[in-house]
Amino acid sequence: MRTLTLAFLAAVSLSAQNARPARQEIAAMEKAIDQRLARLDLERPVEVLGLTRGLYLDGFGAVFTAEVNLLPSVGLSPFRPALTREESARLRDQKLRRLPQLRLLMQDLLLAAAQSLDRLPASEQVVLALMLWSHPREDTAGLPKLIQMQARKDALLAVALERQPRSTLAQIVRVREE
Repeated sequence: MRTLTLAFLAAVSLSAQNARPARQEIAAMEKAIDQRLARLDLERPVEVLGLTRGLYLDGFGAVFTAEVNLLPSVGLSPFRPALTREESARLRDQKLRRLPQLRLLMQDLLLAAAQSLDRLPASEQVVLALMLWSHPREDTAGLPKLIQMQARKDALLAVALERQPRSTLAQIVRVREE
């Protein structure tokens, strides 16, 4: 009986070790996020500053962060250190119009992560946080500096596998903007 108990405990311990995403799974999702962000709009692409970083936190879930410039502005340089008021207002309006598209993409990325991170336990979270960079001289009134979305993997999978309608994402995904 003692041997059977030890074998059971060893099996449980082994399965717990396997119940975490491998670094390769996280790295593949990092690359997928970078590619999808860069393809948000092919005519005026989002500038991904650095690479997406992802990590697995035991007992919590997978967290991915990236810094993006939603709409790179015209060339600022030492010879042209600032935008005119009209250029700054136009850039701000364009970024504001692009935000809904970015939010939808972030939801798609959460759904993709839930599907691709096979070893992430269903009860754990998938988090995507984007820091939105802007030039210090840009007008950023009304623009968030951070958009963070998170949801449980099992809830995301229900939507991704069409067991729940996409409209339920509004209740499933927690969004924080600052």
